[in-house]
Amino acid sequence: MPKINGNEIKPGNVLDHDGGLWAAIKVDHVKPGKGGAFAQVELKNLRTGTKLNERFRSADKVEKVRLEQKDQQFLYENDGMLVFMDTETFEQIELPSDLLGDRRPFLQDGMQIVVEFYDDEALNASLPAKVVCQIVETEPVVKGQTAANSFKPAILDNGVKVMVPPFISQDEAIVVNTETMEYSERA
Repeated sequence: MPKINGNEIKPGNVLDHDGGLWAAIKVDHVKPGKGGAFAQVELKNLRTGTKLNERFRSADKVEKVRLEQKDQQFLYENDGMLVFMDTETFEQIELPSDLLGDRRPFLQDGMQIVVEFYDDEALNASLPAKVVCQIVETEPVVKGQTAANSFKPAILDNGVKVMVPPFISQDEAIVVNTETMEYSERA
């Protein structure tokens, strides 16, 4: 595995550190008045989910791990486990549903997602950046209300509440950004 300097760590990098696999969530480069510069890194363990704040100096060497990414199709949920199928080999894997966190409602039947593997062990899953959802409840459209930054609450077909522009009406399909969980555009 390639070793990188402590000041080369970027958010999203996966590191082999203290005998575990850690994903860099947040990286702050600090240059104090006295002493050498360092990177303050917030790490999340990919197996246990625990978080850790670590300081890496530029002279520190860390092993950067490359995860293999495979497209998987979501099949169903069973006892808190999400079942996915490899579209090429038709092998099925299970991942805990809490892996997706608050983005779980955006996972739809048959959806293609990317699962990251390390030596045949599934560690992480990421949803598509944008998902089409149906609005089931919102306030009616008010004519003439075109203020630039006014938004109104809306409830989607998956139960998630988002803020939408005033011209969006009930039973309309919209595109939602799954990373920010915000309205993106009309579908």
